[in-house]
Formats: sequence, C-alpha cells, structure tokens
Amino acid sequence: MLLLLCFGLSMLAAVQSSGVKNCHLGCRCEVESFGLFDSFSLTRVDCRGLAPSTTMPIPIPLDTTHLDLSSIALGPLSETMLAGPGYTTLVSLDISSNRITKINPNALSKLRYLETLDLSHNDLVSLSPSCFSGLPLAEVDLSHNSFQEFDMDVFATKVNGGAVSVDLSHNKLVSVSTISHGKALHIQSLNLSANQLSRVPTLAGLPLRYLSLDSNPITRITEGAFAQLKDLVHLSISSLHELQEIEPYSFKGLQSLQVLDLSNNHKLKTLSPAVFSGLNSLQELNLSGSGVVSLPNNMLTHLPSIKSITLGRGIHCWRTQKQGQFHPQLGQVQHNEVLNCNVEGIAL
Repeated sequence: MLLLLCFGLSMLAAVQSSGVKNCHLGCRCEVESFGLFDSFSLTRVDCRGLAPSTTMPIPIPLDTTHLDLSSIALGPLSETMLAGPGYTTLVSLDISSNRITKINPNALSKLRYLETLDLSHNDLVSLSPSCFSGLPLAEVDLSHNSFQEFDMDVFATKVNGGAVSVDLSHNKLVSVSTISHGKALHIQSLNLSANQLSRVPTLAGLPLRYLSLDSNPITRITEGAFAQLKDLVHLSISSLHELQEIEPYSFKGLQSLQVLDLSNNHKLKTLSPAVFSGLNSLQELNLSGSGVVSLPNNMLTHLPSIKSITLGRGIHCWRTQKQGQFHPQLGQVQHNEVLNCNVEGIAL
C-alpha cells in the first residue's frame, strides 16, 4: 500500500511538472494555487543536482517564486546566470553548494522581489560592495564560508525596505566588504555561527531579535560586547570551544533578552553575578555542557524574570515560590522566590 502511495505521488509530481510551461527537463515544477476559486497561483521550481554543464540561465515559468539551483557547481556567479523571464518574480532562491568563489556586483540586481537567499556551502572569500544593493532581502544564508571579521555595513542598501533574517552560520568567508553606503537593512535575525570570528562583531544599533555566534573561536566576551541591541530576544553563543571568560556587564543593554544559550562552552568555568547585570527580561539560561556547574546564591536579584536555568550535565533549575512567615506589620504571608534544582548541592 505504501509503495503504491509513493508511486502515485511521484506520478502526480511528474504530471504537474510536465504540465507547467517552461519547466526545464531536469527540474521539478510544482504549482500552488491560492485565493477564491484558485485564481492565484505560484510556482516552485526544484533544479537541485542538475548537470554542471547545464547552460545558464535555465528557463523557468513566469510566475516562479521559489527556485532551487543548489548542488550544480555553478562556480563564479555572473550577471547573466540569474537573468531572464521568471527570475524577476523570485521571492526565494537557493544557490547553495555550488562552488561559488565570486559574485558579480550585478549578478542579483534583477531579483527585485527577492526576500530569501541561500548562499551556504560555497567558496566565497569576499563579497563585492554592491551585490545585495536594492534587494528587499528578508533572509540570507551565507553559512559554510569563512568570516574572520564581520562588518554589518555589508547589508546596507540604497532603497527602502530591509532584511528580516540573515543566516551566516558555518562560514569560511575571510572578509566581507560593504554592500552599499545607503540605509542599513532592518535585520531581525542574524546567524554568524561556525565562522572564524575571534571576537564578537560590532552590531550596535541593529534591530536584531535573534543572534547566533555559535562555534566561533572566540576566547573572550568583553564588557558591552552586545551594546545597544535593545530588541534582541534570543542570543546563542554556544560551542565556543576557546571561550574562557565572559566579563562583567558583557550583556549590558540587552533589555529585551528572554533566552540566553551558553551551552557547550567547555573552557568557561565561572561567571560573576555582574555578568548578568541588565538582563531583566531573561527567562531561560542554558549552561548545559559548559564548565559552569554552580551559580552565585544571589542570582535572582540579577535575573528577576528567570524561569529556567540548565547547567552542568542534566542539572535543571526552575523558579518557584517558597512560602514565608506571617508578617506582623503587613498581616499577610510573604512569599520568597527561589530556584529549585533536580540535583542537590547546587549553589543558586
């Protein structure tokens, strides 16, 4: 029965692809209909794994919104490779795993509606100052390249509009140039994990809500490293295998932060109370797999909103109320908030 179902689905996909105008022979085209009486349709085109000898640009339907050109060894990206009918309506483009070493300044200029761009798993060492200029980018994945430094000016744009999510994890990019000198993009999510960053990049003033610096060779986080990221809600700095110190007031200014992931930082042994100064909105703190196995006993005074702390190996602590004594003046029972842990002997 399962075999028949799979065969039926594959046949349906084949019929869909064959019935879509301008669908390349080696691609799969799927039409998604919306609206009253399916009056509005969009096409997703999957061309992953095409032969490297395929002539670019490949023909795609005029209403294509998502195009997957991953794993076809494109090499350097020229301005003609992503031009032609259908490309101007793209909202999402995947060109990952393509051995891209260079992007022509105008290679993406025709993609004026592009919101999501996946450039991960390539061989980029730099980006030209104008290759993202004018794009309404919402999500950019530059993972598996190699940043040693990072400058947020790389996502500046000359037009109104902004980026909502940027994923730069697992990079090998050596450097990134300024994309343009206009208005900065409104980036809300930025992933810089698994790069070659030796320090926290300067991101002050960006309206980020999510930031990941996981798996970078950062040895020390200094005071004010995340200054002015007042909108940040989730910060992940996990698996920094060389991290040995987080200075007091390193997280100062993160007034909206709710989740802080410091897990798997094996060389990080201690944290002073002042490290958590200013984290008034923090609800979740993850120190599992790190060298930190205990926390100061006045932790709650620095983390008034904390609900959960995980540390060591399998040690989990949660916020509870402990009933106090009857107050002679106020005439009511006072409740003291404490952190209870599933392992005895943990100083909190």
